[in-house]
Amino acid sequence: MGHSGKAIVWFNEVGKKDVASVGGKGANLGELTNAGIPVPPGFIVTSDAYYKFLKETQFLDLIRQKLGSLNPHNSKQLQKIAEEIQQIILKSPIPPDIAREIRKAYDKMGGGLVAVRSSATAEDLPDASFAGQQSTFLNVQGGSNVVDAVRGCWASLFNARAIFYRAEQNFDHFKVGIAVPVQRMVQSQASGVMFTLEPVTSDQHKIVIEAVYGLGEAIVSGEVTPDLFIIDKDKLQIISKKVNRQKWQLIKNPSSHNGQLNIKAPIPAKLQSAQKISDEEVLKLASIGKNIEDHYKFAQDIEWAKESGQLYITQSRPVTTIKDAAKGTKLESSATVILSGSPPVREWPAAR
Repeated sequence: MGHSGKAIVWFNEVGKKDVASVGGKGANLGELTNAGIPVPPGFIVTSDAYYKFLKETQFLDLIRQKLGSLNPHNSKQLQKIAEEIQQIILKSPIPPDIAREIRKAYDKMGGGLVAVRSSATAEDLPDASFAGQQSTFLNVQGGSNVVDAVRGCWASLFNARAIFYRAEQNFDHFKVGIAVPVQRMVQSQASGVMFTLEPVTSDQHKIVIEAVYGLGEAIVSGEVTPDLFIIDKDKLQIISKKVNRQKWQLIKNPSSHNGQLNIKAPIPAKLQSAQKISDEEVLKLASIGKNIEDHYKFAQDIEWAKESGQLYITQSRPVTTIKDAAKGTKLESSATVILSGSPPVREWPAAR
């Protein structure tokens, strides 16, 4: 789509052919947005902005010099140099026009809480070299804090692990770009997971949805038993549902600046035994799930959230273990796209 040179692009302006400027995560957000999937809105600070920052920082030679004297196998030295380089980047001013554009885009998005994430863009380096290495900042609020978080993502390209990998691969440290998606964080009244197949039997004709009040992390920890809906994928009809009582919910800590992010809040007695989302919302989710599966041509493990009556998809990734009934083999696939909320630290338990 030719965004060369642009510092900021919106999700709906990019797609999978823009990996070089927005990274894998950014490209996926664009793909889903353009496929009509209700993804929380946002914009991406492109790798062009990062390269411009590198070019304009007066410390580039100093960084090169530090990297030049490095023996990556001396872990004490590696740690020390990584720290020093990150400090240099964190103290280097972002070019004023880029900082201004970031603040302007954040305001245009409506401000509020955002997640600021890293999306590395080097295509000719094996993916493993990037897995989980770059920073994520959640619950960021205010234009100048967003600018700082973007610079924090840039600095994380020079953490010890990332430097070590590039040195091992003989890969130029300054040829690896990084894009930074900035996305509105959904304050969920209800949330959960959806599989576009029955995860235990790998039945491709069913969709399974789990739902809880509050944040979905409560499902992961196993502390709350979610409502369970099974849907006929072809007819989009609910085949079965099991509504479970929920006495408390996880919500974002309103006063958390650096302390505990989530707190347990009691649920009013009259709501505890109610269905967490309506049948209509269950079917709407199932239909969105079908669209995502059609888009990626592979069964999906999806995280969703509901805020102010609106359903959002916050993450989607291929189901990693599908039993191929005909051959008895497993199909593996493991690209992940995180769209909002917190990064996965788990595998969802199979639907109970």
